[in-house]
Amino acid sequence: MSVIVKRLLRALGSVLPQNGPKALHEPEFAGNEWAYTKECIDSGWVSSAGKFVDEFEARLARYTGARCAVAVVNGTAALEIAIRLAGARSGEEVIVPALTFVATANAVVHCGALPHFVDSDRATLGLDAQALQAHLGRVAECSGGAWRNRFNGRRLAAIVPMHALGHPADMAAILEVAARYALPVVEDAAESLGSSLGGRHTGTFGLAGTLSFNGNKVVTTGGGGAILSNDEALARHARHLTTTAKQAHPWRFIHDEVGYNYRLPNINAALGCAQMERLPDMLARKRRLAHAYRAQFADAPGIHFIDEPVGSVSNFWLNAVRLDIEDIEERDQIIGALVAGGYHCRPLWTLMHRLPMFRECSRAPLTVAERLEVSVIKLPSSAKLVQN
Repeated sequence: MSVIVKRLLRALGSVLPQNGPKALHEPEFAGNEWAYTKECIDSGWVSSAGKFVDEFEARLARYTGARCAVAVVNGTAALEIAIRLAGARSGEEVIVPALTFVATANAVVHCGALPHFVDSDRATLGLDAQALQAHLGRVAECSGGAWRNRFNGRRLAAIVPMHALGHPADMAAILEVAARYALPVVEDAAESLGSSLGGRHTGTFGLAGTLSFNGNKVVTTGGGGAILSNDEALARHARHLTTTAKQAHPWRFIHDEVGYNYRLPNINAALGCAQMERLPDMLARKRRLAHAYRAQFADAPGIHFIDEPVGSVSNFWLNAVRLDIEDIEERDQIIGALVAGGYHCRPLWTLMHRLPMFRECSRAPLTVAERLEVSVIKLPSSAKLVQN
């Protein structure tokens, strides 16, 4: 057993409870979840209409500071609609980080566009603004009133930064680059409910932002997502599109464009309302867990705790460490030993350009992302691992 494995096991054993295996991230239901979902069942309002959908949207808007929130069936659907409303069309390119969950790139393709991969920042794990500027300086040219990829002629339609593991990306720098090239920004904030940068919640910096409420997120609705925006017209259009583009009428079925059956069901929204009531407590306990991990790894040779970026507040959705290793097989051996010890640790995602469906997509040099891919390990991070 390597020295790094022994040190990781010792730290995990010191920080986490000893009663059984520790999942990467589990939901916690300890409030009004049962009462609210039972109300939906008792009333029969379980589908895409009902008071909890409106209430959940209102709570999300209040909490994040966004002017509008539109609740949908999952984070991928939210991102697809937001990218589409940002103007991405078939055959165009949307800039995304290569280091992200596959849903980011999939949402681009669902719009008919193509992902164009850029490198990550070592400190934030998010899109690197300097790498983005350098890459656009090489590949972007203004032609026909639009910025295009000079090597294939495709229009560059948008930039989609992702707040990895809940840590805010450097939005000020990214927005500055985006403005130079007149590119709208849609934030993939799927992992970062409860995270902020300079006092402003993630998902509210760009034209739109999106959240996920999958079962492994800080707040869950089972499945679910939301579009955040300060653009009221965009939010109205998003709500219309995601409700099959049906015009309001007491009994007629008139649909004025091709829409999507993406509205969040009321029973899921009920779960989300109860979870939002408990969000501050869950975030506080996740922060205490991060503090405990930070202390354990403060003087650990070859192990570096990935902390919240300077000037930001992270929800610490997933705690992680970066190891002084350069080999993916060594990483996998370490993870295998941790899993065998009862700790369901995981690597970062396989870089998007390595996946078969994205191998031919445009990309920048990905030096940092490739190093992070082989050296970062995610640790058990559920709020329920820390009790009041």
